[in-house]
Amino acid sequence: MLKRSLSCCGSAIFAVMLTSLGPACAQSWPDRPVTVIVPSPAGDGSDIAARLINEKLRVALGQPFVVENRPGAGGVIGSAAAAKAAPDGYTFIMGNAGSHGINAAIYANIPYDVMRDFVPVSLVYRAPNIFIASQKLPVSSMSELIAYAKANPGKLSFASGGAGSSAHMSTEYLKALTGIEATHVPYRGAGPALNDIVSGQVEFMAVNLPPAIGLVKSGQIKPLAVTTLKRTPVLPDVPTVDESGVRGFETVAWFGLLAPSGVPQTIVERLHGEIAKACAAKDVQEKLAVLGGETVCNTPAEFRDYLASDIARWKDVAAKGSIKIQAP
Repeated sequence: MLKRSLSCCGSAIFAVMLTSLGPACAQSWPDRPVTVIVPSPAGDGSDIAARLINEKLRVALGQPFVVENRPGAGGVIGSAAAAKAAPDGYTFIMGNAGSHGINAAIYANIPYDVMRDFVPVSLVYRAPNIFIASQKLPVSSMSELIAYAKANPGKLSFASGGAGSSAHMSTEYLKALTGIEATHVPYRGAGPALNDIVSGQVEFMAVNLPPAIGLVKSGQIKPLAVTTLKRTPVLPDVPTVDESGVRGFETVAWFGLLAPSGVPQTIVERLHGEIAKACAAKDVQEKLAVLGGETVCNTPAEFRDYLASDIARWKDVAAKGSIKIQAP
């Protein structure tokens, strides 16, 4: 009985010690460089978000926040690495709608569980996807693309920055709703895919707006429609997919910071506070607005709810559209 009492007493003292160390841990953190894994190549939406926010965090917290690009398998490679990282506040991931929304909804065999293995810190920004076409393809609108695809069944190919990305699933969703046929050509990121759209090796694709907007404005690719229900202010003449006749169509690309499960809550709260300041900074908002994005800072609890609802939404989309894609 005495041994049990001493054991309980020791456990209680240990718990108190851990609790008291929490604030001290947050105050001393970070005391060395912090890694932010980006599960996509340089230039993609997650990469843009990480580099914008990292500079603000470096200034505010006095340590480098270093991007580590870990692309591949539609975000699975980088996400798996982040999930397995030590939860000590020195490894985070700039997740996105593909790596932490769609993958969790459509794949049963990915080596991580989004809701179990990650602690949401904050959303950073959202942006539309945009359907674009090669200048060599004889269409100038979404309705013309659909008509052309139906008149040439199975002859079109579409690119994506990776299987399971929000851009890939946007096209699968379009196929399911319209009945068009097209062959998927996945790439390791939006950059290589866009290069082949420009050269005409692939006919069309959906892509996050930020990496594509420069090519759209320079006339190297044709904009067909944006995937949000409202037009984007940076391309006001480009209609939505909904306006183009595919009623109710909407997909959104989002990007947010997450930590491995088990990271001290005090670190999460401190980092969230600094991200909120960064997202409110005028220069960050202006840079994202030029790219067609908008900052969205929410609390860790709100971000967790957002993740759960996004996963549920994509499960519903896949089920209603009978969308089936191979695991990465």
